[in-house]
Amino acid sequence: MRWIYLFLIFLFVATGSSYAADLDQTHPFSIHDMLAMDRLSDPQVSPDGRLIVFVLRKTDLEENKGLTDLWLIGADGTALRRLTSHKAADSNPCWAPDGKSIWFVSARSDSSQVWRIAIDGGEAEQMTQQPLDVGNLIVAPDGRHIAFTMDVFPDCNTPGETKERLDEIEKRKTSGRIYGSIFVRHWDTWKDGRRSHLFVMSAAGGKAADVMSGMDADTPSKPFGGPEEITFTPDGKAVIFAARDVGVEEPWSTDFDLYLAPVDGLEPPKCLTEKNQAWDTNPVFSPDGKTLAYLAMARPGYESDRFRIILRRWPGSLERVLTEDWDRSPSSICFSPDGNTIYATAANTGQISLFAIDVKTGAARTIVKDGRIDSPCIAGQRIVYGLSSLNSPVELCSVNPDGDDVRQITKINAEKIAAARMGDYEQLTFAGWNDETVYCYVVKPIDFDPDKKYPVAFLIHGGPQGSFGNSFHYRWNPQTYAGAGYAAVMVDFHGSTGYGQGFCDSIRGDWGGKPLDDLQKGLAAALERYPWMDGERVGALGASFGGYMINWIAGNWPDRFRCLVNHDGNLCERMAYYDTEELWFPEWDHLGTPWDNPESYEKHNPVNFVKNWKTPMLVIHGGQDFRVADTQGLGTFNALQRREIPSKLLYFPDENHWVLKPANSILWHETVIAWLDQWLKNHD
Repeated sequence: MRWIYLFLIFLFVATGSSYAADLDQTHPFSIHDMLAMDRLSDPQVSPDGRLIVFVLRKTDLEENKGLTDLWLIGADGTALRRLTSHKAADSNPCWAPDGKSIWFVSARSDSSQVWRIAIDGGEAEQMTQQPLDVGNLIVAPDGRHIAFTMDVFPDCNTPGETKERLDEIEKRKTSGRIYGSIFVRHWDTWKDGRRSHLFVMSAAGGKAADVMSGMDADTPSKPFGGPEEITFTPDGKAVIFAARDVGVEEPWSTDFDLYLAPVDGLEPPKCLTEKNQAWDTNPVFSPDGKTLAYLAMARPGYESDRFRIILRRWPGSLERVLTEDWDRSPSSICFSPDGNTIYATAANTGQISLFAIDVKTGAARTIVKDGRIDSPCIAGQRIVYGLSSLNSPVELCSVNPDGDDVRQITKINAEKIAAARMGDYEQLTFAGWNDETVYCYVVKPIDFDPDKKYPVAFLIHGGPQGSFGNSFHYRWNPQTYAGAGYAAVMVDFHGSTGYGQGFCDSIRGDWGGKPLDDLQKGLAAALERYPWMDGERVGALGASFGGYMINWIAGNWPDRFRCLVNHDGNLCERMAYYDTEELWFPEWDHLGTPWDNPESYEKHNPVNFVKNWKTPMLVIHGGQDFRVADTQGLGTFNALQRREIPSKLLYFPDENHWVLKPANSILWHETVIAWLDQWLKNHD
């Protein structure tokens, strides 16, 4: 944003035109600007390093959804062009080894299938005719095979048999399902017995082999895993994939393993990481094919444990932990061309930074610190990555391995950013719980005037092992509050990620303790540092754990805020255990089950303090949220109404733990801003 204002000032000096007149050509950032931003993802560099294909999502308000196509650009930022143009979704691009064509997944036929398109133009060609939707495409290094996933019944011999069974179910007049084990439902989907299995097929066509035949497990992990959990071996004769094959323990286990299976599916998969009972994932081979790198946690049952980078001699079983002494948790990795360095992204004090890890020593150094970096990949001697920040959605950039010469490759949203006035932001630290250093972001209101007093939107992140960092968020974007005339304050309290594993672990058994202490001290620190913030006009907002914290604040900090907003937050932690699906999460954070350790569930249970509630609250919940069941939101609203506390309920029967449909997102933001305005701007 600063370059925009510098440019406007230059025009004022050079032409005598008024700065105010130039501002008339812009407008405050709002939800409509957020939805208008094109979302860039999944960059893939061509084998020769000259081109990058990526997915671009545009929001279609009439269709009430996002539409995705493939785009190409030179690694030097030249020759941007659209590669596919279809009303159906095109995604998951993979380069052919010769660099002349791109394989991708598209729903342009009656179902989602694999397609291929030449980079020099022409029509895309459909490469699979499977009876089921396919996804998670990868291409073998030699180009002879492709692999993809389909949801199948494990006891069916072919995808066709699964389709026949689904057709039979569709014809039944009964709708009842009988379950003998959990999961019964997961995230936003009722389970019907199907599993996401990996299939391998000749690139020339033919039968697809189920390399997971007989496994009652999914790859990639559901609901958020993707192609990064699958890879071909260097010789193209086998695939490696991550899966959790633990039987009835699945809902309370985080024991994901790596499996090796031949491409013909004639031998059962072999578990490569059986000795580790915690999470193993993201297999990546070195350029010479002699080393397999992957990510592994050490503590079973803990989804937010620190990932270590493991190196395994290939072929062979000799392994070593590369990053035991590095107190960060990498989320994506790739090798340098010479194989001597691994480039990794990891949460890092309010950023997601790009690091280089020496393969011999494990020594880590920061290449690019600020912003949210994702999808690192190699283009010649440079590293390509996606970069977003609090005032910009993702754009592609590149950098030298030593961190010098950062270049922006794409400027997809430059005009839209220039048209919307955003708030400046800065990060501060303060002494939180036990006087330990805690980080916080502040986003100033647009058109900031230090002589004015501004109301405050106090945003509380979810997780609790999460972060409100330096990134462009499409659900909780602080710029929407800045554009409405609010200061946004976001504290990364104890339990947040990116500050060392000990800081993250500290949330265990203490949901209402350290985080609340940090939030109280963080708000006080911000108000003291910024006298233009109006401490008498503050509203607190949160979702997921943030929603839990809103309920906890209502009973344990009841006199601080003029209003509250609770999205998908628990009211009763004890009952939430029985309502939810991934049981490992509450069992770790609350030190066991509610029947073995009821005290831990009651220690910081918001429902026990409803008698103290007095603050007006807006409650929001999604009917398809199976992580935090909608009964928690309905119960919160019941309590508010029964206590005759000013309150409203916004209910989305078709949304999950998030609000994804554009029209619903608009309603969400309009309702939330109106609620803040009612109590912070228009209320005595």
